[in-house]
Amino acid sequence: MNHAVHLTPRPPMFKRRFFGLRRNMLAGYLFIAPLLLWLAATILYPLLSAIALSLQDVRIIGTPGKFIGLDNYARLLSSESFWQSFGRSIAWVVGNAVVQTLAAFAAALILNQRFRGQQFARIWIILSWIVPTVVVVIIWRWLLSSSGVVNFLLMSLHLTNEPIGFFGAPTSAAASVILINAWRWFPFMAVTVLAGLQSIPQELYEAAAVDGATAIQRFWRITLPLLQPVLFVLGLVGTLLSFNVFDIIWLLTGGGPSNATTTLPVLIYDTAFTKYRLSQAAAISVLSGLALFIFALLFIRFMAPKQEEGS
Repeated sequence: MNHAVHLTPRPPMFKRRFFGLRRNMLAGYLFIAPLLLWLAATILYPLLSAIALSLQDVRIIGTPGKFIGLDNYARLLSSESFWQSFGRSIAWVVGNAVVQTLAAFAAALILNQRFRGQQFARIWIILSWIVPTVVVVIIWRWLLSSSGVVNFLLMSLHLTNEPIGFFGAPTSAAASVILINAWRWFPFMAVTVLAGLQSIPQELYEAAAVDGATAIQRFWRITLPLLQPVLFVLGLVGTLLSFNVFDIIWLLTGGGPSNATTTLPVLIYDTAFTKYRLSQAAAISVLSGLALFIFALLFIRFMAPKQEEGS
């Protein structure tokens, strides 16, 4: 006598994979939910608040204002001071990028060599980066003052007959602030570049040396191409950070002399807390953020390292 055996059908393979994928996605969303909530609270909400404020005519914090639409933006886009500050911000970013990159590459290439005291030098170079901004400003104000060390050395070497006012003229003030800020931040880039250099296999340099490649050829054909991912990240993050620097400029020059160091962050602060035009300052912030967003998109689009096929 035959007994029929009833087996519970199992779901097809694609259904099990589908439900498993959904569970994994749900778990992933749950894990990143706290971070997304934190970003929404610290970035999205302030951004929306700034946009809403830029559409009003609020002058002092806490005072009511009425809706005026895009008047603040129209006023800014036709303002000569806004475009001058925007141009100074670009010059500030480019100047910092050039000085920091050259100093960081030189320091990283030296620290990548083997010499006595190498570990001490690698630790010591990071000192200027960890020193508080206020301390950096005090040190450099003393060094560059009329009775400071720099002027004393210049006069002792008969390179100048009288003290130089580094913060007294527009050109010298802008150059001095750029050099000081670059001195402050180049160790961060140097350590990052050094980490990239350490990841390059030494066998490549040895093989190139056997083939007769010079040191310059090894740098251009091996070091620089393999450092492209590191340089891409430094270029993007460094530009965004440099553009938003406010503290060291304000503490050194306050935006002067003759607004020579008034970049957009300084203009935002001056507009909001000196001229008491809060909504106009919010509009400058929104335009600055939009400019940085467009720059980031273009930089990623055209400067991102190309992935080789099959890699």
